[in-house]
Amino acid sequence: MSKEVTQQQLNIVCVKCGIKLTLGKVTLSYLGSSFPVELYKCSACGLVYIPEELANGKMQQVEAALEDK
Repeated sequence: MSKEVTQQQLNIVCVKCGIKLTLGKVTLSYLGSSFPVELYKCSACGLVYIPEELANGKMQQVEAALEDK
């Protein structure tokens, strides 16, 4: 992630709990495959923030690769 994106993420607040999201390890799963990643999440409820760049970039590539199997 770029420095600019990281700075933007630091100001993201959980819509459910109203607290600032913190960087932490989460596991993303798709079609029976799991991927450990570090993303911003709510320490109270576990809500995870997935940046648009990640969703439309790397995650989309992984999704296509898994569906082709």
